[in-house]
Amino acid sequence: MAGEIHRITKETLDKLRDEYHHLTTVGRTEIARVIEAARLLGDLSENGDYHAAKDEQGKMEARIRQIDAVIRNHELVERDSTTGVVQHATIVSVVYDGETDDDAQEFFIGSIEEKPDGALVASPTSPLGSALLGHAVGDEVEYEAPSGTLRVRIIGLR
Repeated sequence: MAGEIHRITKETLDKLRDEYHHLTTVGRTEIARVIEAARLLGDLSENGDYHAAKDEQGKMEARIRQIDAVIRNHELVERDSTTGVVQHATIVSVVYDGETDDDAQEFFIGSIEEKPDGALVASPTSPLGSALLGHAVGDEVEYEAPSGTLRVRIIGLR
C-alpha cells in the first residue's frame, strides 16, 4: 500500500484530511480517556471495557495509517461530466450478458475512499474498472474474471 498511488478527487482529499485531523486530535484524546477510565475498574485481565477500548484504539490507529498513506501517495483527478464516457469518479450501470436491464448493477469507478452509498466499487486498475474506462452508454465490454471472460453492457452513467 505504501507505494500505491491513490487517484482521488479534491473533495475526497479534503474529507480525508479533515478525518485525519479529527482522529489524531479529538479521537486519540477520547480513546485515551476511555482507556484510563477502564483501567480504574480494576483487574485488566478480565476487564472487558479495557479490552474493548484497546481494540477500538487499534482500529482507529489503523485508519489513521490508512488515511496517511492515501494523503502521502495521491494523485488528484478531475471528472469531466461532459465527456459521456466512463472515467474516474463515474457511477456506471451495467448489465451482464444474458441479463435484463432490471438486473443492472451500479459500480463506482474510483477509490474506496470515494465510495458513494449504494454502489459497488471497481478500482480503475481492476479488470472491470479498466475495461469500462473510456466507454459510453450502449457499449459492450469484455473483461477477464477469475471465472473466465465476462461481458457487460453499459446502460447508464452518472
